[in-house]
Parts: sequence; structure tokens; C-alpha cells
Amino acid sequence: MSTSTPSRDTLTKLGLAGLLATLALGLTSGAVVTTSAGPVSGTADGSTGPTVSATVAPVRSCASLAASLTRSEQVGQVMMVAISSHGMSSSQAKVLARGHVGSVLLLGNSTAGARPVKKLSGRVHALGGRPRGVKIMLAVDQEGGQVQRLRGGGFDRMPTARSQARMSAKQLTSKAERWGRQLRAAGVDANLAPVADVVPKSMERVNRPIGLLQRGYGPDPAVVAAKVPAFVRGMEKAGVVTAVKHFPGLGRVRGNTDFERKVVDSTTTRHDRALKGFAAGSGAGVDMVMMSSAYYAKIDKSHRAVFSKVVMKDMLRGDLKFSGVVISDDLAARAVQDMSAGARALTFLRAGGDLIIVGDAGAAAKMMAAVKAKADSDAGFRADLRRKVTRVLEMKARRGLASCG
Repeated sequence: MSTSTPSRDTLTKLGLAGLLATLALGLTSGAVVTTSAGPVSGTADGSTGPTVSATVAPVRSCASLAASLTRSEQVGQVMMVAISSHGMSSSQAKVLARGHVGSVLLLGNSTAGARPVKKLSGRVHALGGRPRGVKIMLAVDQEGGQVQRLRGGGFDRMPTARSQARMSAKQLTSKAERWGRQLRAAGVDANLAPVADVVPKSMERVNRPIGLLQRGYGPDPAVVAAKVPAFVRGMEKAGVVTAVKHFPGLGRVRGNTDFERKVVDSTTTRHDRALKGFAAGSGAGVDMVMMSSAYYAKIDKSHRAVFSKVVMKDMLRGDLKFSGVVISDDLAARAVQDMSAGARALTFLRAGGDLIIVGDAGAAAKMMAAVKAKADSDAGFRADLRRKVTRVLEMKARRGLASCG
């Protein structure tokens, strides 16, 4: 990552004296330096203590930028709308431009290689309707194994997470940096990975969302807690936004929320050992945490995690001290279709979410209309929306996708 401030690794090596000097420099230059420490005792490279993260732009400046946006532009910044990895239709382009959509997700597998993806990313990044000084963030699911959306020339064939788990932390970071640079070369800004879900050995063959696809780093939470930050750091070195998923874990369910209406985890508790991978990701400075669309009977049996204040505010923000962007899983998936499109968006945002993934442009238009109408009529919601937009802009500024200063 190329920024005007030191990297996390550099700041960590500076020690206390260096950190104080950097903070003093930040006070004079307008930069803001933040620290985050997850509740795990060690990091992937065996060191201890908090990870120090440097932000490119000052928080106040990003807040000012958020406040300067029109209401419709603010709504657009909390949306990530999907298009096909093979191309963007004219109707999708109109929804994205008219809605001032701030982030776009490539869905579907492509084996055409980097060149057509680069061409598509150019079309996406050139879309009109963007606020001045704010770029569109283009994202993809590039985990490895069966969930590698982009393949072909210019993209390495990425091994499954189970295979990645056999690498040392240093090796995995190096590989992830290479994979991240390939994404950046193709015009992709964000990778919705890695998976931090822990699948017990007894469930590997019946856990449809993670175990059967070998998307997780294995059944040992300590191993997962070592590999997640290694992957995150590699992508960060390449300048790629990352998202640890699917909080608080899909490793103990049988059904897949992409295709099934009610998926329930009856085992996971609020302070479960299986959350170590998410804690490690938070401690490593991951940009986003993606929410699960399952129910968790021992945490909040009345609400799916993606709609739960207990999960997003009390657990993720409170217990794990996560201060980044909280992103949904696809709010057009079957698991949440018992609610109207507008209700899904509003419930997620009011419960503590920041960025909405929606796999259908038509549903996205309805969600944006509902969010704008609520912001127009409710001063409290309007103020909360600005705070969410500020978090999104802070993330974008760290990756050169917004100019807050």
C-alpha cells in the first residue's frame, strides 16, 4: 500500500517512542493514528500487543466530506451493488449512476483472465453520479479453491483455505500479497475475504456453506486466528481492502443462507472460543467484518445476526473493539427474503451495519429509496447515516479511494 503515513508493520516496529513521535507528527499534519487490539494474546508472527493502524486522512475531514454530500450521495455510499463478473448491463449502469452507488461487487465466476476484468473495472470506475473526491470501490470474492471468482491469465490459481492453512504465516502473507497485486492490476479494490468461520471436524461433511467447500482454515480456532491476520496483512501490502467473514461464524450450521430461509446455529455463544479468528482479524486492522445471515439461538434467537444489535453493537463493536466498516452478506439472498427490500436495508442499518451488499439492482433501487425516505424524515437516523458514511469514507481514504483532506 502506498500512503503518506507509515504502514501498520512500520508503526509496530517503532515501539512506544516511535509511536509517540508519530502521534505528535499527526497532530501537526492533521493525520490521525489509531490503535486497535483484539482480545487474542498473540499475532500471526508470534508478536504480542496491539496492532497500530495508520489512517491516510483525518477523521474530522472525512466527517466533513460525509456531511457535504447530498442525501442521495450519502445513501449511495452505504450500498455495494452486484454486477456480473462478465459485464455490466445498461440498466445496471443506470441504477449505479443514478443511485450514486459507492461500491460494486463482481458476482459469478470468470475464467477469462485479467484483461477483460480490467476493461470492466474501467467502465465501473468511470460511471457518473459519484461525489467529487470519492471513487467507486470494486470488490470480489477471491478466497481460493471453489470460491475464486476471477481466474485465467493474470490470476494465480489460489489453493483452498485448508491448503493455505498449511503455509506458515510468512508464506501466506507473501502469497496473499501476490494475489492482491493481481487484483489491483485488474482494477479490483477489495477482496471479501478471508473466512474466519471455524468448522468442527464432526461437521466438515455436513456444513454446506464452509466445510464442504473447504473455505475455512480448519477446526482449531488458534490456527484460524493465526491465518486470518496473515492473509489480511498480505492483501493490505498490495493495497487491497479486506473483509473477515461471516460473523459470528457459519461453521456450526448445516444450511446455506444463500439458498435457505432459516438457518440456525444452536451452539455458538457470545464469548465463544470459535470467535478467535474474528478477534485476530480485528486486531490486525481488517477494513470490514461481514455479518452472517443465520440465527444464533444462544446469542439473539429473535434476530438474524445481520439484523441483531446484540451481535453487531454489543459483540462486534463492544467485545471485539472493532471500529471499521460492518458489511452485510447479500441482502437479496433467500435467507432474508421474508422481509421487503426496504425493510432489510433499514433494519440492518438501524441495528449497527454500515455497508449493504445487494445482489440485485432492482432490489438495490428499492433499498436506496427506503433509506433516503427514512433519512429525510428522521433526524436521528439522518445523523447516524452520516456517521456510517464517514466510516466508509475513512476506509476508502486509507486505500486511496477518497480524498478527505
